Amino acid sequence: MRHPLRALSTAALTLLAIAPAMSPAGALDLPARKTGLWEVKMAFEGRNLPSQVVQQCIDAATDKMMSAFGGNLRQDMCSKQDVQKVGNTLVVDSVCQIGGMTMTSHGVVSGDFNSSYTVTVSSTRTGGPAIPGAPAEGKSNTTIEAKWLSACKPDQKPGDMIMADGRKINIVDMQNMMPPNMRGAGQKK
Repeated sequence: MRHPLRALSTAALTLLAIAPAMSPAGALDLPARKTGLWEVKMAFEGRNLPSQVVQQCIDAATDKMMSAFGGNLRQDMCSKQDVQKVGNTLVVDSVCQIGGMTMTSHGVVSGDFNSSYTVTVSSTRTGGPAIPGAPAEGKSNTTIEAKWLSACKPDQKPGDMIMADGRKINIVDMQNMMPPNMRGAGQKK
């Protein structure tokens, strides 16, 4: 049986790894996702992490909170955050300092935030302490494919992330456990 803190750590590391390339909120707002239940598939190349499938129950406030998390990370930790709208895609290039390491990322966001979208992120990590599942120095690629499934189920509340093994973690609760400078908008600082 997997320890609950390991799942929380995996979710937090995933957010940290992809947030710099997904957080153009300050320069160009991402469209809000449709309220309801989203299935998010994450595949990691160049890391010793299995692919993950998570369901997210969101409303406008929790969707904005997730975007604000990345915006706070960018403002506090990234020296470069270039965002360009190219046709129907957003291209994001960033250089961020996270925990003593430098993460240089190139991300492309495409799709319709009412039904499905894809995010591809290529990252190069240098320096810093070892991170479980990540090469000490090197490149990794993350692909995120998300699709809207339905309204949230009756036993779900906005912010719930349902992990592949059925465990539920709420992003609001998770952000409240993070350092104050990394919490999203509307959270206790």
